[in-house]
Amino acid sequence: MSDVTVRQLAGIVGIPLDRLLHQLGDAGLQISDADDVLSDAEKMKLLNHLRQSHGKVQESVTEPKRVTLQRRSVTELKQGTVPGKGAKTISVEVRKKRTYVKRSELPETSERLSEAEQARRALEEQQQRELAEQEARRQQEEMLRQQAAEEERRKQEEAARTAEERLRREEAERRTPAEREAPAPKPAPAAAPSAPRPAPEPRPAAPRPPAAKPRGEAPRGYVAEREAEARGEKRGAGLSRKDEYRELLGDDFRKGGGKKKKPRLGRPMVMPEQKHGFERPTAPIVYEVAVPESITVSDLAQRMSVKGIEVIKALMKMGVMATINQVLDQETAILVVEEMGHKATAQREDDLEAEIMANLAAEAEAPHLPRPPVVTIMGHVDHGKTSLLDYIRKSRVAAGEAGGITQHIGAYQVKTDHGSITFLDTPGHAAFTAMRARGAKVTDIVVLVVAADDGVMPQTKEAVEHSRAAGVPLVVAMNKMDKADADPDRVKQELVGLNVVPEEWGGDVQFVPVSAKAGTGIDALLDAILVQAEVLELQAPADIPATGVVLESKLEKGRGPVADILIQRGTLRKGDFLLCGKEIGRVRAMFNENGKPLKEAGPSAPIEVLGLSGAPDAGDEFIVVADERKAREIAMHREEKLRTTKLAAQQAAKLEDVFSLMGSEETIDLNLVIKADVQGSLEALRSALTELSTDKVKVRVIGGGVGGISETDANLALASSAILIGFNVRADGSARKLIEERGIDLHYYSVIYNAIDEVKKSISGMLEPEFKEQIVGIAQVRDVFRSSKFGTVAGCLVVEGHVRRNLPIRVLRENVVIFEGQLESLRRFKDDVNEVKSGMECGIAVKNYNDVREGDQIEVFEKVQVVPH
Repeated sequence: MSDVTVRQLAGIVGIPLDRLLHQLGDAGLQISDADDVLSDAEKMKLLNHLRQSHGKVQESVTEPKRVTLQRRSVTELKQGTVPGKGAKTISVEVRKKRTYVKRSELPETSERLSEAEQARRALEEQQQRELAEQEARRQQEEMLRQQAAEEERRKQEEAARTAEERLRREEAERRTPAEREAPAPKPAPAAAPSAPRPAPEPRPAAPRPPAAKPRGEAPRGYVAEREAEARGEKRGAGLSRKDEYRELLGDDFRKGGGKKKKPRLGRPMVMPEQKHGFERPTAPIVYEVAVPESITVSDLAQRMSVKGIEVIKALMKMGVMATINQVLDQETAILVVEEMGHKATAQREDDLEAEIMANLAAEAEAPHLPRPPVVTIMGHVDHGKTSLLDYIRKSRVAAGEAGGITQHIGAYQVKTDHGSITFLDTPGHAAFTAMRARGAKVTDIVVLVVAADDGVMPQTKEAVEHSRAAGVPLVVAMNKMDKADADPDRVKQELVGLNVVPEEWGGDVQFVPVSAKAGTGIDALLDAILVQAEVLELQAPADIPATGVVLESKLEKGRGPVADILIQRGTLRKGDFLLCGKEIGRVRAMFNENGKPLKEAGPSAPIEVLGLSGAPDAGDEFIVVADERKAREIAMHREEKLRTTKLAAQQAAKLEDVFSLMGSEETIDLNLVIKADVQGSLEALRSALTELSTDKVKVRVIGGGVGGISETDANLALASSAILIGFNVRADGSARKLIEERGIDLHYYSVIYNAIDEVKKSISGMLEPEFKEQIVGIAQVRDVFRSSKFGTVAGCLVVEGHVRRNLPIRVLRENVVIFEGQLESLRRFKDDVNEVKSGMECGIAVKNYNDVREGDQIEVFEKVQVVPH
């Protein structure tokens, strides 16, 4: 606020100059001339003096510490009417009390005031001074505007006074001479009783109003009222209290009667320099709304800062009936946003993931260090993969697997004399194709185990295809060389047919003869693996957040979700925050394959982690993230996307069921609920059993999960008439009780092909007998005879098969069926026969058909039951 003179300040605040000089003297300022300049400090000193003169304490005005707001609202509720009684009204009173305390008065805030706070206060004081200067200019403009309005009001009063005098003169001219001489009657008080008085002489009927009434003309008594107001203003103009109130309150001064409501004790007056600068927006706020591929109505309303009902109204105008929780596609949501006046931008679903991947790519510039190779053992079932790895690890892993076959991926890191090697043991059974493919993708080298006495089998070919698809080099281990019927040359010959050529035959694949039982050739196999690893020059950065892949996951009692993971890059430490598929969590504990606790693990290390929110899917990639909020958003998005995909698949399946039922017989559904010990086994069972579906019986896995069978699973099986299958898991007490009471079909398995065989038998038992037609013989019509007993008789030559009595026949003319029926007679010469073989002539009479012609063919067939397989 700039310096002003005493005269200018008197004009701004609207008080006489002499009074302002007197107040300056009372405030202790040595100013006597009207042209003296007042500084900001002198004006503040004058203002403090005026405040103190009215009993206001400086501290309470400038430093309000606590403000208490009390609100009370009364509403009425009406209950419904009862027969014989009226409606009942209930008054509801709501009281609200809020107390606001200055931040500087809080102990933790006052202790943190520093030089930055002082600088902020200085900036606020400067802004307040500028606001006060603007307020002074505004008051001066307001004073000029009031003066102009007062001048306009005086002109209107003068015009009204002139019009009043003219009305009086016209009224006096209309009065009769007697009325002019008679004194005007005094009006009686309103409260006095009406006394009988002579009726006044009636006026002329319907006195017409003046034709052109001047604008601004007022009724009688207006001039007197305005004169009284003017006199009141003149009398009030000299009140010093009113001037001080105007000076203190500014815009808050009550213009109506010049009176001010006394403020409450402890409630500070709001000064002009303390007013906030917020103004209510006059134009609608336009938001830029990021719209994902799918979004619910409530989420869309929240992003636009409107109520959900407004979005539903907009959808109804567009012809879409939706609820608050309904999911909208991206195109519909963009139309709704634009309809409501906001700007919509299509959000790509992988934006956050791309941001995290970009951060990982930036961190991947760390120095790369050599890492152990990851080796996957693959081959046909029962060819000795686990036994070979067992000998290397010096342990008995195969004995712990059900049926002696591997049910899920086992990951182990072996420290040999030649260095560390990480081995992945994959199942060899046909049902575990997905697990073998997953093992080939995360590995560096594939060791293909082939039994020398058995040769190449279907899963051996599949392992070669997986390794080629992943671009992983092969090392062939010819196992069971200790057997008498071992034939390594046969193995090489069969593998050459798959383009796996040994080095000694001019190829690039190492063939190592080994015996897992006797332990021969193991060192040569390890040397071959390490040589191949040196050729690949395997390296990975270690000083970055860890990334890798999930090998297996399960739920364990007392430990929760447990995930077996393989670290591919970086170092994983205890306490890191993991994003793993649609699951998230902080690593609470880490263990190696022997159950030893770890604090950190580097590249190529298979470990077991605890602390995730759920059991992730096998094959999911994991990353360590620093921003938990982004990780949670990505996990929620992945889960929502998975749920949307499942719903879309269900809708598509329902639609396919409708079309499949049109024009065909009704199919039978075999519902299954599968619970397994690990995620990989559940995935393999679900895939293998679903593939058993036929045209008549459809196998549907309506539920599945990792862990024991609970009461919820039993209720699901009961409601959907499903079969419960437990793979290496058991039912708990409540589930067993419900299963026994309601007779739910429950089966336990520990070997996967036992489950597949029993489901096949169940499907066969559900099918109705199926028959197919089989052609027995064909006879060519050479001539046609007439018989009184049989009608038309065809003389035929059996050209294919044989013709038997009592079998259905078809008559074909030019390879088109024209009749289907039964044989009435079959004769050779004049004798009835039961069968005529190929190359012989016979006479055939067709029952209820006489239009047999020369050149026709008679086809004999029978219906044979088909055994389902």
